[in-house]
Amino acid sequence: MTPFLVGRRSRLPVGETWSRLTDWERHAAHVPLTRIVVATPSPTGVGTRFVARTGIGPVAYEDPMEVVRWEPPAGDGGAGHCRLEKRGRVVSGWAELEVTPRGAGAWVVWREDLRVERLPRLFDAPTAFGGRWLFGRVVERLLAD
Repeated sequence: MTPFLVGRRSRLPVGETWSRLTDWERHAAHVPLTRIVVATPSPTGVGTRFVARTGIGPVAYEDPMEVVRWEPPAGDGGAGHCRLEKRGRVVSGWAELEVTPRGAGAWVVWREDLRVERLPRLFDAPTAFGGRWLFGRVVERLLAD
């Protein structure tokens, strides 16, 4: 598995930060060649499933995920925590999103531990570097929109 962590400050209140980060379909606007389809009805909660499809035509893979922990912040004064399990044949592992109050804004932590099938372990460090870069950018852009 390849663990990585992203931490970012948000100037938005905790509730708004949480809403933007857990709007799964919006993530696709910031991940190249990706679209996301939520397979379960709103609202998001434990059991919500969605699929990120990355690539072009037949040269693509699907990354199905399921929310297994859902604890939204209580108003703008509490923290929120979400855990996703990655259930794909190409990418497996988990991701956790935590949003906590910090001053007038929030602090975001995105933790992920993923495995890309058939990718040798010697690529773990570059994969973690790429994950930190990509998800750091996604978080920043979701909070800037």
